[in-house]
Amino acid sequence: MAQERKRIVITGIGVLTPIGLTKEDFWDSLYNGKSGAAPITYFDTTNFATTFACELKGFAADSYIDKKSADRMDPYCQYAVIAADQALNDSGLDLNEIDPLRIGVVHGSGIGGMTTYEQQFKTFLERGPRRISPFFIPMLIPDIAAGQISIRHGLMGPNYATSSACATSLHAIMDAYMLIQAGMADYMVCGGSEAPITQMSVGGFNAARALSTANDRPQQASRPYDRDRDGFVMGEGAGSLILESLESAKARGAKIYAEIVGVGATADAYHLTAPHPEGLGAVNAMKTAMKIAGITRENIDYINTHGTATPLGDLAEISAIKTAFGEHAYKLNISSTKSMTGHLLGAAGVVESIACLLAMQNQTVPPTINLDNLDPQVDLDVTPNTPKKRTIEYALNNGFGFGGHNGSIIFRNGASL
Repeated sequence: MAQERKRIVITGIGVLTPIGLTKEDFWDSLYNGKSGAAPITYFDTTNFATTFACELKGFAADSYIDKKSADRMDPYCQYAVIAADQALNDSGLDLNEIDPLRIGVVHGSGIGGMTTYEQQFKTFLERGPRRISPFFIPMLIPDIAAGQISIRHGLMGPNYATSSACATSLHAIMDAYMLIQAGMADYMVCGGSEAPITQMSVGGFNAARALSTANDRPQQASRPYDRDRDGFVMGEGAGSLILESLESAKARGAKIYAEIVGVGATADAYHLTAPHPEGLGAVNAMKTAMKIAGITRENIDYINTHGTATPLGDLAEISAIKTAFGEHAYKLNISSTKSMTGHLLGAAGVVESIACLLAMQNQTVPPTINLDNLDPQVDLDVTPNTPKKRTIEYALNNGFGFGGHNGSIIFRNGASL
């Protein structure tokens, strides 16, 4: 006889974004349509095609972590550790009462320690290989954030990173969900982080012609679904979630943000960087998530889209939503919060999942800002410019990455449980 599937819920949130370093500030900015874009301060952009990004504002690592530890972490790792701290605190878990073997970490990054790589390569060029830091490799690798979180809190359960470009942190959440389902852990810390606003990253994405070059109007540059969109705006930050069983959460009287009811992961098997033109992989991911959730497409109220503001990507996702949802697509609210946060790459999925959780908590759809001229090929309700009150019982989040990686997760409002 098949074992009944455990019901998995989210009981803690941690988030660092360009529009807020706490979940409260993050939601306030989403609700008010605030852009996090501004001229880049991390390096001289004189020779770059793009001179702006969505940097964290008012962030100082040593306000959260002791200086010695912070100095041995790349910014992407600092962000992950801090977001995980926030999520654990928010969950109310007493780690002293939990078997450390029963709590694990899956935290991913699409790129890892790019800042560290650039700094150490400069040292190598100027001073030779013997002056490379012994911390270079441990600071660089994308899995070290998961390791740092486990060491910091003594978490001895499953521990690793996912890395699937912009689907990274959605896959981390899915893996955490499946590890609890499989009985390998009772609690999981999961999410992703990215610190990609570096010379090589910006230069590389410019070379791929993926970034907006609207340097004269940074705050209006991220414009998903707008006729005049010209690429994504790079962002940075981290998000972290605490997962546990519904039974466990209820037994300890925890706040329940949402239940994860369905997950879907597919591949386009089409192109290195371009989406399948009909969004076939995205269709299959959304359908799989709904099948696992045991719901119909009419149950979904809100979709937080991948919506990067690239000419091809936006239309492929709109096409996919219409294919997956049929006539119900026209009754949905969808929005791209990347219009405000920029694109957090490997951290995008978890940060946008948190946007879904807060949207359900507030029964309000956050807007897609900067929509001045809706692309005539976009005929769905993309929640232009202002938030919209509506009942949100089920929300779906999409994330798609270079390589054709697709992820969809469906959340059910915790107030219903």
